[in-house]
Amino acid sequence: MVSPRKTSRDWRRSLGSFPTAGAALAWRREASVCVVAASGGYPGPYDTGLTITGVEEAGRLLGVTVFHAGTARRDGVLVTAGGRVLGVQALGEDIASAIARAYAAMDRIAFSGMHARRDIGRRAVGRP
Repeated sequence: MVSPRKTSRDWRRSLGSFPTAGAALAWRREASVCVVAASGGYPGPYDTGLTITGVEEAGRLLGVTVFHAGTARRDGVLVTAGGRVLGVQALGEDIASAIARAYAAMDRIAFSGMHARRDIGRRAVGRP
């Protein structure tokens, strides 16, 4: 299980694998936003084997984690291998800063036909 906001060490308790009586799950206070980089044409037909650039640079940004979904390595090169290619997750002091970080990271990533929604999290800005 991956949960960037969770600080508890025993992830199994989160999944309900063990009795949770007395368990204290701890969460980071930061907001979290995840934006998906999708292949052009997804959810319909899309090309695969397209070179992806910028993933390492994006992942070096503070509070950013890049999750691979539809990727592969071919001859040492990162390429597309599915419709939902990458998830770019970012933590921030609030929703607005998490959104800004996620899109700053997404803007460093490129592959032919890449599509990413630009409205993720916007309705949550300003909510308590």
